[in-house]
Amino acid sequence: MYQERASRLSGAVVWTHTPSSRADALPVLPDGCMDLLWNEDELLVAGPDTRAHLPEGPAARWSGVRLYPGTAPALLGVPARELLDRRVPLAELWPAREVRRLSGRIAAAPHPASALEALALERAQPPGTDLRTLVSALAAGRSVASTADELGFGARQLHRRSLAAFGYGPKTLARILRLQRALALARSGVPYARAAVASGYADQAHLSRDVREFTGRTLGELLSRQGRRGPDGRPHGSP
Repeated sequence: MYQERASRLSGAVVWTHTPSSRADALPVLPDGCMDLLWNEDELLVAGPDTRAHLPEGPAARWSGVRLYPGTAPALLGVPARELLDRRVPLAELWPAREVRRLSGRIAAAPHPASALEALALERAQPPGTDLRTLVSALAAGRSVASTADELGFGARQLHRRSLAAFGYGPKTLARILRLQRALALARSGVPYARAAVASGYADQAHLSRDVREFTGRTLGELLSRQGRRGPDGRPHGSP
């Protein structure tokens, strides 16, 4: 079962996921976010994805904080591009002694997800105005070029900053956010063709190509499994 709630950390979501069996595991879809994770007494980080990620190993309870796009690097102290398509122990990024201390604190907490949220609140820095503007504009379907002009960034500067914040360039981020818009509409019952056009695709075939590229599935296959996380049907952050 998957559950989530809004976090006290701006733009973040706190979630838990307990699949009833290995067969119940769902694919994690690219969404522009990174997650701080707790599983089996270990702290981990889910980096930004460019393809669907399939959980491995036996079914287990996961807790996580899904961070607002672009804010994880400041909390973790590493550029997002170094964690692209990776799940890594937090001890690879922070001093092992500190991670052991934090792991003990979370393991002793009655609600690991809330303890994980407290950890993120202690370490997080508020996202810059430029970052929020970029994410909001692309999520709303604005073009990369017009958003760069609004921010006063050149193409190279925007690309460099996007690699550090999101793990990939602004065009990839825009495509991932567009895909999420279309999937949210389709899950709500909007016909695929209408969902595609309303999200900025040329047509349903265009949407289907992006679904195949980013998830390895057809649109029908993907939505029939309702791949991960609360209102949008997607579980999230699991390795």
